[in-house]
Amino acid sequence: MPELVLELNGRTWTLDPSRSYSLGRDPQGDVVIDDARVSWRHATISWNGRGWGIEDHGSTNGTYVHGARVQLAELVPGTPVHLGNATDGPRLNPVAPVAPAYQASAAQQAYAPQQAAPAYQAPAPQQPQQAPQQPWDQQHQQHAQPQHAQPQHGLPPQAPAQPQAHLPHQQSGGPGASGPAQGAAPGHSDRSPTTFHQLSLGNVMRIGRALDNELVVSDLQVSRHHAEFRSMPGGRFEIRDLGSHNGTYVNGQPLAKSGTALLGPNDIVGVGHSTFRIVGDRLEEFVDTGEVSFSARHLTVTVDGGKQILKDVTFGVPEKSLIGVIGPSGSGKSTLLKALTGYRPANQGDVLYDNRNLYKQFAELRQRIGLVPQDDILHKELRVRTALKYAAKLRFPGDTAESERAARVDEVLRELKLDIHKDKKITALSGGQRKRVSVALELLTKPSLIFLDEPTSGLDPGMDRDVMQLLRGLADDGRTVLVVTHSVAELAICDKLLVMAPGGSVAYFGPPDEALNFFGYGTWADVFSAFENYRDYDWAGRWKGSQHYQLYAADIDAVAPQSVAMPPHQQMRPPKPQGWGSQLWTLIRRYVSVIASDKGFIGLMLILPAVLGVVSTVIPAKFGLAPPVAPSRFNGDAGTIMLILAVGMCFSGAANSVRELIKERVIYERERATGLSRSAYLMSKVIVLGVITAIQGVIICGIGFYPRDLPTEGLLMPPAVEICLSVIALGFTSMMFGLVISSLVKTAEKTMPLLVMFAIVQVVFTGILFQVYDSPGLEQFAWLMPSRWAIGAAGTTLNLGVLMPPWDADNPTNTDPLWDATVGQWTLDITVLLLLGIACGFAVQRLLRRHEPEVMRAGK
Repeated sequence: MPELVLELNGRTWTLDPSRSYSLGRDPQGDVVIDDARVSWRHATISWNGRGWGIEDHGSTNGTYVHGARVQLAELVPGTPVHLGNATDGPRLNPVAPVAPAYQASAAQQAYAPQQAAPAYQAPAPQQPQQAPQQPWDQQHQQHAQPQHAQPQHGLPPQAPAQPQAHLPHQQSGGPGASGPAQGAAPGHSDRSPTTFHQLSLGNVMRIGRALDNELVVSDLQVSRHHAEFRSMPGGRFEIRDLGSHNGTYVNGQPLAKSGTALLGPNDIVGVGHSTFRIVGDRLEEFVDTGEVSFSARHLTVTVDGGKQILKDVTFGVPEKSLIGVIGPSGSGKSTLLKALTGYRPANQGDVLYDNRNLYKQFAELRQRIGLVPQDDILHKELRVRTALKYAAKLRFPGDTAESERAARVDEVLRELKLDIHKDKKITALSGGQRKRVSVALELLTKPSLIFLDEPTSGLDPGMDRDVMQLLRGLADDGRTVLVVTHSVAELAICDKLLVMAPGGSVAYFGPPDEALNFFGYGTWADVFSAFENYRDYDWAGRWKGSQHYQLYAADIDAVAPQSVAMPPHQQMRPPKPQGWGSQLWTLIRRYVSVIASDKGFIGLMLILPAVLGVVSTVIPAKFGLAPPVAPSRFNGDAGTIMLILAVGMCFSGAANSVRELIKERVIYERERATGLSRSAYLMSKVIVLGVITAIQGVIICGIGFYPRDLPTEGLLMPPAVEICLSVIALGFTSMMFGLVISSLVKTAEKTMPLLVMFAIVQVVFTGILFQVYDSPGLEQFAWLMPSRWAIGAAGTTLNLGVLMPPWDADNPTNTDPLWDATVGQWTLDITVLLLLGIACGFAVQRLLRRHEPEVMRAGK
């Protein structure tokens, strides 16, 4: 049974036939390959009794021999195997051992890949993460028992406990400890390139996802033909965007679509999760596989009036770690989360993503950051796989094939163990499973950083533990996870703990098992009580005077924040991964799917107009909507009948939309940050709700007109059609008023009182109950009421000025001018009614901006 030697990028592994070897990005595997195109557990190499073979484990991008994708293949010395891509994927070269120096025992070989890993791999955890934790009182009994007592004389502890000697100190040059090294490429620090590509003068190197590119990037964030490097006279190169969906970036700033930029020796080009730098005649590629540092430096947020709600917050996050953030109400946790994600940049300070300024390069780096808000960011009426399918459609480039999106969705479902629940409605899942689905949505784009805002809120202790263990697994799999939480039961599972004090300052940052000892209390309840009882105490000063600060934050705090001015909002705003029309079509399909899955809403949509139409028939049928037979000249009930139909349509239209924006606010905020078009989102609501409202208008009019006598002729069309159009236009404008209400309120509970108020106001100003015209001030105010113009349009068809008794018996010709039975007046009434709805649309467009990340508020 001969041994086998594998070669890859200058590294070698000698394989013993007595065991099998796992291959992939997993740091705990036997052959570790840090390339984004390689799956976490990509394949296995083993001796089958006759020869060496490689078995692919359903990897995303495949295993290739002679350019063909294989599931099982024999490893023949001299025949390379490509991983992740048939042309330029990592190339494994099987060779026969040629010298004893290559031989080693099986135990030694198991560690060989880790020893040969590149410099930018994260170090192995220094403490076992799965070790059971002792209760707090036992764990710290001999080290900190004196500090567990309550503070004496009404004062908090004056000196923090010293860190335990056995705990690891922060290594010099740790994550975020300093800026980029002198002469290093911005954003890459001392990391080694993932791979190299040779550049030739006079040639073009095209980058993209398609296999016909010279440089294939297996990243769904990259377009099929994304960009190209072109050589220029004098040995220079330029980068040209090829109309990519997610954009091409130079030093973090986006190129215009199909735009070009001349590259200097230190310029960095960003394409998806990869960045490129030209060094001499070769192109260095850096693939962001998740092993990145992250730090906040001197973050300060000031609101109107000069009040600081976040004060000089500084900390650094190691690679592949889980960070917990806790603190009492009013300590600035939510503000900190918005500052760290770029949703609401701090007024002062920097957020550094692998030594790149997040605020100044937000358009590029936002693709690598995932955010899971406290509320679920999925439509609960949809099935799990359907919800993720629509999310993938909105987030991936427009040229991504359906099969590619489906494969990524299935991969994420398997990773989070949701594949067995993929056909269930989200409402049927437990709280912990729903949170997994929200995390799955963020993992679609393979973010390196994941932020979560109170993911365990409302969960029982068992689900709390399950969610925290899920986050621990995400960190171990090669991501950095920061979680804001009120739960303190599972803090020991975190690598670092950030404790915020009242007023928005840092009270502690370091290992979670030293935190209580630091504060000198036995429980977190005691710590939070101390925060409340001593709000004026200088908790930040106490922290900065401690040895914990010297160990875990002093090096970061010593670096002054960068002073480069922020780029304009136009450059910070991320591009839209889909075109406007494509986004609109996807949003319409998703909205229809949500409505179709809610049988209760469909039933109410049909029953409500039917009931309102039936109510109008309660008025005796002998009174129709046409002039009565002599001897009476008037039909006094005609106006009442139209009033009931109009108010019913007002209520139905507004009720359709009054909750639609507020219930999706969290979903909209998150999708807007990923490039969703505000106008496409609003238009999808208008189209779908407009169709529903039109159907309701037909139902109301059909039932209301059936027992009535109508005029024999209309102005332009049959009378029933003209009146029905005026009722439908009223429903549409009322629906738009409902959207205005939905965009104004902060909670769904406030919508119903406003809906009732809106309907009642429409009753008053129709012009049916009392004379509105020729009343200065009142008449002009009534022009803002959609029911006024809708009754006017119906009144022209019915000739209500003649049909109803005059308001002035002495002057019967003095009738409401909006009821003049002319084509021009009918057209004017309908036009003004629709213009009111359009004006509401522009108002909603502006109001939606209040609920968007600050960098998106200049977009459409």
